[in-house]
Amino acid sequence: AGLALSSLKAEADNVSVTTDSKTSFYVGGLVEYKLTDKFALQGELLYSPLGGKNSEEESGSNMGYDYSYKYESDIKLGTLLVPVSAKYYVTNGLALGAGVNFGFILSAKNKYTETAFVDGDTESMSEEEDVKNDVNTFNFSPFVNAEYNLSNGLFFDARYNFGVSNLAKNQFDDETLKMSFFQVGVGYKF
Repeated sequence: AGLALSSLKAEADNVSVTTDSKTSFYVGGLVEYKLTDKFALQGELLYSPLGGKNSEEESGSNMGYDYSYKYESDIKLGTLLVPVSAKYYVTNGLALGAGVNFGFILSAKNKYTETAFVDGDTESMSEEEDVKNDVNTFNFSPFVNAEYNLSNGLFFDARYNFGVSNLAKNQFDDETLKMSFFQVGVGYKF
């Protein structure tokens, strides 16, 4: 179990937008098979509500009225993660590894808030919409990781997953949406 920091990067028409990091959690289990004292293979099954946060603001004056507009969104992609990796034990406790993460998006929600201020009056609206039909449900991401194992079975793990799959389902003008995420956590090996 641990902390996950994820962000989404959207590109279209030579314009790129990267969301702010979304802080979430991950939880799951793993199986490690040691081939030798130095090499091991590892498979995992994890769940994490990954995604990204975005905020846009605009303000100005028009026909003597001051106005401002703010849009905030929190995209949550409930993802079942199946990481598979190869590990090299530098020492008895320290292992470095690399692998691939097969992600299956189970749910996709966008919770957003729009706030408008015009000459002293404020209006605000919040809504959550299901965007699963707009997102591909498979996310392939290679990763690198480092792990430190204590002699009592407790271990600490840090990992960076590179976003390579295009999650944009209904593409116009070669749009892309990619998700990268960092994980840091703690676990126990029996």
